[in-house]
Amino acid sequence: MKMDLNYIKKLIKILDTSSVAELEIVEEGSKIRLSKPKPKVSANYAPVEYFPVQNQNALENQNPRQDSQADEQKSKPLQSENLIEVKSPMVGTFYRAPTPDADAYINIGSTVSPGSVLCIIEAMKLMNEIESETSGKIVKILVENAQPVEYNQPLFLIEKN
Repeated sequence: MKMDLNYIKKLIKILDTSSVAELEIVEEGSKIRLSKPKPKVSANYAPVEYFPVQNQNALENQNPRQDSQADEQKSKPLQSENLIEVKSPMVGTFYRAPTPDADAYINIGSTVSPGSVLCIIEAMKLMNEIESETSGKIVKILVENAQPVEYNQPLFLIEKN
């Protein structure tokens, strides 16, 4: 059987955007093996990217609103300068728990520390645990369970301790 070129291109794109270094697929007698070149320079790689969230007060001053009291209540946790945005390190499907009937790894208000599992992202039938790199409290979960996520898409907001 001959493999479809578009299928191979999709596999390459998935490999490029994931943290997986090597991929091998066997289908009906055909076999394809893809691997990334090893980095030449050793670096301290963080599997999850963290970016500080912009201060919401600056944005609100640009566009004043009439119902400020209701809006202040909704955006109150986002006004803190210690908020860290946890972003997806890969394309895949977001899961809050290890199995459908298990409890979620974390909930809003949960306290996390470095190494705490936050969620799983499934990519090509591989389950990748996403761990926290900071201590703090989960203030917002930005993705619904079992939803697809893109590379660098925000997943959680953590208020640093």
